[in-house]
Amino acid sequence: MQRTIILSSLFLIITTLILNPLARAAELPSVKDFTVEAKESHAKQKPILVLFMSHSCPFCKTVLQDYLLPMQRDPAFKDRVILRQIDISSKDTLIDFDGNITSHSAFSAKHQIWGVPHIKLFDSHGQVLTSIEGLLNVYYYYAYLETAIDESQAKIKAARK
Repeated sequence: MQRTIILSSLFLIITTLILNPLARAAELPSVKDFTVEAKESHAKQKPILVLFMSHSCPFCKTVLQDYLLPMQRDPAFKDRVILRQIDISSKDTLIDFDGNITSHSAFSAKHQIWGVPHIKLFDSHGQVLTSIEGLLNVYYYYAYLETAIDESQAKIKAARK
């Protein structure tokens, strides 16, 4: 009986260790250093789309799984936008656009992110180009994202002239 419990526990631990990284792999890269994204944004004239989210938010999971992860895998978006995420409750450190050390939660508060999901598109200087608050309508959300990316790209190109 005890041997069965030990084997069951061991199986559960091993399964958790194997599957947990796979579950976390279904995410956008978290922001660590905006100066890195800013260099790429400037060089390739593409906006930085940031999903401000919470792991406990079911609407955030929908935006991530149904819209942003497929967009990340789509080669058509590779040269159009940089996709990142920030957990608004995380104390993980990040470097902001000015090179200052802050946290995910402090950066979110600075940008007045109080509800999630919230998407902001930034230029290479950290200026907000456009944003989408909430999930809105699931039938048109992809179109909202496309429009926001297109508008942001146009603003970046206009600023370069």
